[in-house]
Amino acid sequence: MAAKAEEILGLARSRTPADRERLLLAVADLCDASEAGRSVMKSGPIQALLNAIFMDLVVEAERDIRLRLADKLADADWAPPALINVLALDDIEIARPIIAASPVLRDHDLVRILVEATVEHQIEVARRPNLGPPVIAAILQQQEPAVLTALAGNFTAQVNSHDMGRMVAASERIVALRSPLSHHPALTDDLARQLYIWVGQAMRQALVGRFRLDAAALDAALGASVREAHGGLLSGPAAPREAEREEMEEQLLSKLKGAGQLRPGYLLRALREGKLSLFVGGLATLGGFDHDQVRRALDSERPELLALACASVDIDRSVFPTILDLVRELNGGRPGGGAEAARRAGGAFGPFGPAVAGAAFRQALSPG
Repeated sequence: MAAKAEEILGLARSRTPADRERLLLAVADLCDASEAGRSVMKSGPIQALLNAIFMDLVVEAERDIRLRLADKLADADWAPPALINVLALDDIEIARPIIAASPVLRDHDLVRILVEATVEHQIEVARRPNLGPPVIAAILQQQEPAVLTALAGNFTAQVNSHDMGRMVAASERIVALRSPLSHHPALTDDLARQLYIWVGQAMRQALVGRFRLDAAALDAALGASVREAHGGLLSGPAAPREAEREEMEEQLLSKLKGAGQLRPGYLLRALREGKLSLFVGGLATLGGFDHDQVRRALDSERPELLALACASVDIDRSVFPTILDLVRELNGGRPGGGAEAARRAGGAFGPFGPAVAGAAFRQALSPG
């Protein structure tokens, strides 16, 4: 170990690019050190040396080197806290393994990421295993839809009944919250009754099967709680007693299509109003796609699939970044792929016409 430390110290004194990369590799090798070696790495003098080396290195390092460094140090409990915090605020591909696993990050570090970093970073914080109460409180205070949805899907987070109540209340306006909350182990009978009003038929059946709910009484109450949508496009003074949200949306889309009013601009309006399922139905109707195809595109790691679907219904290339941001906000950060994939997705709006884009979308989502 002493010889290794001397090697690292010698490399640290050199300013040549080749030695800087050798320094990275030499220090990264410490990730594979023995348990005894890792104990030495956590000692005060070695920590000070490592901090000086790493912080100097990160400033000069190329992106691919920082990415390799993050992968190597994600599980290292001896890594200098200052370095780990710098990597956690780097590009999301670099930050992701650090945020997900680094034992060096403390609650206050995670709260700082929630305040200072992008929504993608915040989503990774919300997905981190065994989140503590201070971090959960910060997420609930910010009320960022995509981050809340990621938290709802993190069943290891230390949420209490009050936290669950706030998420269930938020699910009235954030559609993407409903599915993970309906499966959450901390959901109570009372909260399940509240959630029942806002979810679709499949989730209602699951809630009735899991909890002691009076479906008939809840369905009756639903008739009094569901309001007419979109300025009276649906007829009648009140919603039917047993109307389902999906049925209402299907009727609305059918009526809009029949009147020639179902246009690309309506899809953007639906997203801005937080109605992701209405966007899915509208895009499927306009493009002649199966709902399942659109949903799988939204849940994938390939935003170019959504771009193809949008191009097929004459949505302009300039509007797509806004649509992608809104979909990710309502859908727990999906479709994934980060900023680079979003940039590449612009290629879906190529020199070919809408019919070609639609055919490419169907081919990409076809079974097998």
